[in-house]
Amino acid sequence: MKKTDVIEFYSRLAADNPHPETELESGNVYQLLVAVVLSAQATDIGVNKATRALFRDVYTPEQMVALGEDGLKQHIKTIGLFNAKAKNVIALSEALIADHNGVVPADRDALEKLAGVGRKTANVVMNVAFGAETFAVDTHIFRVGNRTGLAKGKTPLAVEKNLDKATPSPFRLHAHHWLILHGRYVCKARTPECWRCGVSDLCAFKAKTPPPRQKASAQLVAPEE
Repeated sequence: MKKTDVIEFYSRLAADNPHPETELESGNVYQLLVAVVLSAQATDIGVNKATRALFRDVYTPEQMVALGEDGLKQHIKTIGLFNAKAKNVIALSEALIADHNGVVPADRDALEKLAGVGRKTANVVMNVAFGAETFAVDTHIFRVGNRTGLAKGKTPLAVEKNLDKATPSPFRLHAHHWLILHGRYVCKARTPECWRCGVSDLCAFKAKTPPPRQKASAQLVAPEE
């Protein structure tokens, strides 16, 4: 995608949603970290349903450790892979207490050393909590980057690096959210809704999806006199 097209691409997404935010609910940085860890291979909606009650009582790593793995499982058992995730959340909470005085570090490398925290999760926390210009490449952003031609790559890391190169200021801070929301609600995996996409003319995807056919409504015909 040409530089002028990239600027226009982001400009339109920004005009449509000037202040994008994560759809994961949290009350502080620690809760955000836990929510992002729980969201792996799960929907934000499902995670929010599970964490609302949890986050009413658990604000800190210390409170999470006190709750314990079994107690945590009762809150998150509706989320996929909840057994492994509960183990990781307790382990990362213990590490935060032991190594960071209970505070989530504003450092991607330090975050990636925590249990259950990969590069994508670390990038989300760095972006949302600390305002870093990071690009957290999930399945939606990977698809949008490749499909549109904005940032092609065979791996999430390759797409991330190409997004970093292609995305200019002042779009870098919110680029991650614009792309994930666009992929989630418009540029969908199976059937992208190209007919209502505000950047379709800039997109390299050739098999543009036409609008769905509208069922013809039966016309009422007045009886002849």
